[in-house]
Formats: sequence, structure tokens, C-alpha cells
Amino acid sequence: MTAEQMWKLKKTALFDEIGESRKMVLSTSFEEYVTSRMMSIVITDGTFYFQTDRIFRKYEQLQKNEKVALCIDNISVEGRCRELGHPMENSVFLSLYEKHFPNSFKRYTGLADERLFAVKPTYIRKWIYENGESYEEIFDFESKTYEKKKYH
Repeated sequence: MTAEQMWKLKKTALFDEIGESRKMVLSTSFEEYVTSRMMSIVITDGTFYFQTDRIFRKYEQLQKNEKVALCIDNISVEGRCRELGHPMENSVFLSLYEKHFPNSFKRYTGLADERLFAVKPTYIRKWIYENGESYEEIFDFESKTYEKKKYH
């Protein structure tokens, strides 16, 4: 199997495992301030989407620093985040968000100050355990490479 085939196979398996929605921790930063919070995330085509209000600190941080981190279980995601506009303008996001987070959809999605963000991963690290041994799976989205390393 070529490195490119391995990359595609492992990346597909990773996103199949993550699924199309998760509650994930989002970390943002600007200057010396780093903040984290639980977010309702929908995932499609290898991109993570969330909405937030313009009044929050995370919104201000995202305006000044596109680099973010997401975390769920044993999976850490680093990526670049960009604002897409109002959530009601994105039909793919709307259908997934309403399906998986109906209460949040009803309460917040239509509010005037809500904004939609997309996170394109640059690097994902996942811990796995096989036969009592610890391994890291490393997905480098910039070089499109996959590596499995035993943890010593």
C-alpha cells in the first residue's frame, strides 16, 4: 500500500469513528489568553463546524487568531478556523445541526449575532492501545501523511 493510499484509508476511518456530530472542547487564544469551552460540533467532508455569538470572548479571539484546537476523548485536533457568516446561510450546517443538536438549533441558530465557523484540521493526534501497548496515530493534513508511533 502506498503512503497516499494509507493516508486516505486512515483518514476515512478516523472521520468515520468521529461521526457527523460531537460535543468537543474548543480552545482559542490571543496574546497571553487561552480559553476552552465545550461546543456542539458537526462534521462533514473532513471539516468541523460550530456556531457562536459575536458577544463572546472566543469570537474576539477567533477574529485575531485563526489557530484553534479541538479535543474529544483520545483525539486532539489542531486547525485553522474561519468565519463563514450567519449559520442560516449554510444549508449543510443547518441540516446537520438541527438533526444532532435540535435544542441549540431552536434557541440560538436564528439569532442575529450568531456566526458560523469552519475548522480545517492541520494536524490530528489520536491515542490507541493494541495488545497492552500505547500508540499515537498522527495525521498531518498539510503533508497528507499518516504515522503510527509506539509510545515508550
